[in-house]
Amino acid sequence: MQPNFIIFLTDDQGYGDLSCMGATDFKTPHLDRMAAEGIQFSDWYSNSPVCSPSRAALLTGRYPCHAGVRSILAGHRTATGLPPSVPTIATALKELGYYTAMSGKWHLGLAEGSRPEDHGFDDWFGFMAGCIDFYSHIFYWALGRPDFDQTHDLWENGEEIYRNGEYFTELITEYAIRYIRKAIEQDKPFFLYVPYNAPHYPMHAPQEYVDRFPDLPWDRQIMAAMLSAVDDSVGEIFAELERQGVAENTFSYFQSDNGPSRETRNWLDGTQDPYYGGSAGKLKGHKFSLYEGGIRSPGIMHWPNEIPPGNVLTHPNLYGAAMDVFPTFLSAADGDLSKYDVDGLSQIPVVCDGQFTPHTDIFWEMGDQTAVRRGKWKLVLNGRLVEGAPPEDDVHLADLETDMGETRNLKDEYPDITAELTEAAQTWRQGIEEYWEAHKDERNGTTGYVKK
Repeated sequence: MQPNFIIFLTDDQGYGDLSCMGATDFKTPHLDRMAAEGIQFSDWYSNSPVCSPSRAALLTGRYPCHAGVRSILAGHRTATGLPPSVPTIATALKELGYYTAMSGKWHLGLAEGSRPEDHGFDDWFGFMAGCIDFYSHIFYWALGRPDFDQTHDLWENGEEIYRNGEYFTELITEYAIRYIRKAIEQDKPFFLYVPYNAPHYPMHAPQEYVDRFPDLPWDRQIMAAMLSAVDDSVGEIFAELERQGVAENTFSYFQSDNGPSRETRNWLDGTQDPYYGGSAGKLKGHKFSLYEGGIRSPGIMHWPNEIPPGNVLTHPNLYGAAMDVFPTFLSAADGDLSKYDVDGLSQIPVVCDGQFTPHTDIFWEMGDQTAVRRGKWKLVLNGRLVEGAPPEDDVHLADLETDMGETRNLKDEYPDITAELTEAAQTWRQGIEEYWEAHKDERNGTTGYVKK
């Protein structure tokens, strides 16, 4: 019997912002339960420290460059994005007879050829830019720019709809449950992609969630409220799976798209104060950074029929990344991976059979930053803590087994490892630049970093 699949994705959520990941000032009981009944990675990664490339990697199983999206995409209605020629996990599962649906944030292009219906989704609801007001559903990012008007951005299957005044997190859940019921009515296995935009700015939450955290500082209180709404929503979706009798055979996955934001625009209050509501826990760096705080994410897999419960994977040779989800899901569905050009590797041997990671190296790039992880070692070139900051170090080597916060630079203590990983990172990055140039005619517009 084919399993069902669900991807839960949050937006700008820090590594330390779940109680099962160490948060002590608020609780996320439904996600905690998902972790307790499944498997939890302490070393799981996004493939980018910003949202469009990380989403492209998650859905395509490729490094962002190979997916055709290397940077945050524009939000106007002619913005291009994920090339139509690049298959997604929705495309692959649809070929196996799955009903495929999305409810939430797309941010992989608005122009024709870039939308969810062009990438394998039978039904979809949500918005296509990078952020919206949670109640009016208006894309406001460039507020105040004379050359850019604000845009309403709420859709169902390509048709603009209006749900003014309704909290978007709750709308995502409403449509997700609707799509599960539609799959059951059609007697089809389903793939459901649920990319929440919380806790991405603007910081909006209904009072009922804010009231749960009366003693938290303001920044932290609203973030906790937004994640509490997400946690409740995950609980509602799991309850629907149980009502429909498909919970045991549904493979669910959870992660954040990148680390927590420090952007001043979180509050829309006219000040330039950095935002401190999200926490990377013990990790160094935030959104836009290739230090761990920008890319390491909560990672949870839950499949009652196949994944033994209660495991927390902490060994330095137990790690993976978002691009692994495509091959993991396709393997679980008995699909033919040889038909697809992917960089990710199936994590089925890890989560079901207790093996070590299938990866030798995992690489990242962001602007002029490049990074590589190999076992316990992590090397960052030109690493930045936040967007626009000068590099912290030209070369930074960390032993993540003993120093997950990358507090000590070991490049001089281990010159051979530093040289070996530097060569690997530079060689991979050169290949990325060559690929980007060679395939420029295949991309759907300007969708990434342009080397100056």
